[in-house]
This record gives sequence, C-alpha cells and structure tokens, in this order.
Amino acid sequence: MSLLKTGSKRMERKGLKKLFLISAIICLMFLMMLGGGCSQGQETPSPVDESDLEETAQENGEAQTPEDPEDEFIVLATTTSTYDSGLLDVLLPAFTEKYGIEVRVVSQGTGQALETGKRGDADILLVHDRASELQLVEEGYFTDRQDVMYNDFIIVGPAADPAGLKGVEKVSDAFAAIASGGHPFVSRGDDSGTHRKELAIWDSAGFSAEGDWYFSVGKGMGDTLIMAGEKQGYTLTDRATYLSMKDSLDLEILLEGDPVLFNQYGIMAVNPEMHPHVKYDSALKLIDFMMSTEGQELTASFQIGGESLFFPGKGVDD
Repeated sequence: MSLLKTGSKRMERKGLKKLFLISAIICLMFLMMLGGGCSQGQETPSPVDESDLEETAQENGEAQTPEDPEDEFIVLATTTSTYDSGLLDVLLPAFTEKYGIEVRVVSQGTGQALETGKRGDADILLVHDRASELQLVEEGYFTDRQDVMYNDFIIVGPAADPAGLKGVEKVSDAFAAIASGGHPFVSRGDDSGTHRKELAIWDSAGFSAEGDWYFSVGKGMGDTLIMAGEKQGYTLTDRATYLSMKDSLDLEILLEGDPVLFNQYGIMAVNPEMHPHVKYDSALKLIDFMMSTEGQELTASFQIGGESLFFPGKGVDD
C-alpha cells in the first residue's frame, strides 16, 4: 500500500513539474508579446532550463532531432547504351564513393538528352552525336566537353542473312541490299545518336527510310533489338548494347569495321551562364573523374563475355 502511495506522489510531483514548465513557457510568450507579466504583481519567471524542456519532450514522446541535410546529387542525361550496357553501374558508384555526390541518371536517346540539357533539366550529359554536341557547345548551351570514350556501330540480323550482308565491307552497300530486297529493317526512330547515324547511312546509300519493310519503333536500343529478333530483320546497333543482350537474341553480327561506323561519346556540362541553377562545380567533378586515369581504366576494363564494350578517350582524329 505504501508503495502505491509513494508512486502516486511521484506521479503527482511529475505532473506538477510539467504544469509549472508549461505555465512558464506561456508567461514568457506573453512577456515577449505584451511586455508585461503573467499577472498583476507577479514576478517574471526565471529562464527555463533547456534540459528540463528536453526531459518534458521525452516524457511526452516527442522527438527533438535536427533534420538530416539533403544529400548532394547531380542529374546525368545520357544515351541508353551507357545505361543498358551496365557501364554506369561500374563508373558512378566509384565516383560517388570518391566525392560523396550521388548521380541520378536520365536514360534517353541522344537527341532527347540534348534537349533535356538545353532546357536546364540536367547538370551534365554523356551522349554520342559529336557534330551536334560541338555545335551546341558553340551556341553556348554546353561547356567543358571532352571525348570520353568510343566504340562502334554494327549491323545485326538473322543467321540466314537473306540480304547477303556477310562479306560486304561498306555499310552503305549493306543498306542498299536490305532496301532493294525489301528485307525487314527495324529502326529506333527516336532521334537518338544511333538513329541519326542510321539516317545518314540511308542518305549515303541513296535510299529513303520508308516502305512496308521498314519499321520505325520509337524505342530504345534494347527494345529495337528484341523486335528485330522477333521479325528476323536487320538493325543498326551500338556494339555495347548488342553484346550485353546477345545471349537472349536470335541475331548475329553481319557487318562491322567500316570507318563510317565509328561511334564517339562525349561528356559535357550544362552551361551555368544559360541556366544558373545547375550544379556546375559538381558536374565538373564528374567530368574530371571520367577523364582521370581511374575513370579511363574503369571504362577500359568493363567487359561482357571477355569483350570490351567501350574504349577510353578519343578514337580518331577529326
């Protein structure tokens, strides 16, 4: 019985302590707002000890922890080949570990990525349409561009090869054979770097990309390869995406090695003079990392099935 009384008294004192602290806070608020006391003839209460407030908050189940600072991040707009191939899964974690900067990836065709950067909706770009990139740097949209790596395009198709591309050396001749025979050709049709290269080849071959044999799908490289396999047709692809998917595709490499099929990748920052809100300094750190010995070695060592998908730096002279 005496224990119950003792507990009751402790709870009563605890409750009185809470009531006093709450009253003191209210009085302080009135003093600040009205310049007067809590009541006529009543002394100004002494300052409330912060440890008492913390104890009261804990007793009431309230947490008083500061908000965590927002993690720093940058937005990278990049072509689908760097994303689908798995290269970024190797490069970006190494960059984040070194600099503490997260990289959020927007995977698009190069044309779309360039537009994303022009709008200021990304901080940095990794794309592959060198002529367009250099033009947009000249126009002031982008800055600090570097030739970061390269690989090549290839033509893939069914093993039966009804268009007879095996042994053909020039890609323009191969395209002419596909169009002349009305063999299925699946195009990305998405204004990507690959699509732009394909259209340039059709032009050099003297054929228009149209007809019931030509399928423009408006999708990324992975989906385009899958459709080409389903239709047992031909398509132009970057080597990296094909190698990363070839085990699941019924397609073979039928033409490679034409200098026209060279594929240079560039990395560049969005110009802060165009878009002051971009994280330019952090973007420069990613460019420096990609061009550093560490970044270039990681790029060179990235392989699938013992085959390199990208090669560091600049592949050919202008």
